[in-house]
Amino acid sequence: MKPNCLICTHTQEEYPLDEIRWQSDSGHLLDIRFYPQFDKRAIRQRSANLWRYREALPLSSNKFVTFGEGATPLQKINIYGRNIYFKLDFLFPTGSYKDRGSAVMVSKIKELGIEKVVQDSSGNAGASVAAYCAKAGIDCDIFVPKGISASKLAQIKAYGANVIVIDGSREDTAQAAYEAAKRSYYASHYWNPFFLQGTKTFAYEVCEQLGWKAPDTLILPAGNGTLLLGAYIGFKELVKATIIEKRPKIIGIQAANCSPLYEAFNEGLTYIPDVETLPTLAEGIAIAKPVRGKQMMQYVELSEGSFLVVSEEEIKDAFYEISRMGYFVEPTSAAVVAGVKKYVAEAPENEIIVSVLTGSGLKASDKIAKLLF
Repeated sequence: MKPNCLICTHTQEEYPLDEIRWQSDSGHLLDIRFYPQFDKRAIRQRSANLWRYREALPLSSNKFVTFGEGATPLQKINIYGRNIYFKLDFLFPTGSYKDRGSAVMVSKIKELGIEKVVQDSSGNAGASVAAYCAKAGIDCDIFVPKGISASKLAQIKAYGANVIVIDGSREDTAQAAYEAAKRSYYASHYWNPFFLQGTKTFAYEVCEQLGWKAPDTLILPAGNGTLLLGAYIGFKELVKATIIEKRPKIIGIQAANCSPLYEAFNEGLTYIPDVETLPTLAEGIAIAKPVRGKQMMQYVELSEGSFLVVSEEEIKDAFYEISRMGYFVEPTSAAVVAGVKKYVAEAPENEIIVSVLTGSGLKASDKIAKLLF
């Protein structure tokens, strides 16, 4: 068994960590086997960004593609009289937590000498990958579904990416990018395992900001699951390193209008069912067929967590409420706030709960304007 390698999630076949590939020979997802190191003394002496955990990231060099991202505030927000910790990841350079994944993934892509990539996104991931590729001097094609936020589309184009608009669903967009990736390299935020190696730094930062302790519960968005999966990986590594004793429970939030994971989990299914979907304000988590859906359900179950759904009215109410507190976030972030409200209403009083504000409202200003005027 190789200590550091890529692993096929289906066959367990192993590949070198520095081999240029984004899926296994059998066409399945890849995970990464990697043994991170944590030197708390060295970490404390470094700059406040995600690269302070560099020994815990599967990169061969210290030539990172970076805007100085990471170390976002962990702030208490009052929900139903309870102080809930929210990680302010909408303060990242491109306005969303996706920069965690892009920073590490694009650093690896640069390290491997890859000159062009393809990616698909409903907005935030596309903007993030486009920005980091611009920084690295890597060409990228970003596939987006017709009807995404004009603000996000403008942001992607501003970074110089080649934008391909697909006249179809989010799943149609993903399929188009998948086909294009057969002739290129797929810098996908859900297929590419190096992206999850970036989002796992969410767990490291939360743990350090709580005094090297784990919260009892994490409440996170559950669309393609890149933050949920990364957080699970990160806390699992912290347990293995004996920094914390147990992983937090994970609660995944879905919109009622697109809730395949909620339905599968609560019905005890081992597959992602076809579900009827309706338009939702929470476009960032409106994923009917998440590629890593089974993995998300497995991680939530292993954490002794669950999935919750929130209605469009609950999302609207949460958006107005969090905005009146001074946080201008996109509706997908408001969906998570709505999930926090639903969970907290019945949570034990002594529970330490951490959630996240994932994306800036400036990225969805056109859609938000329709809510306000």
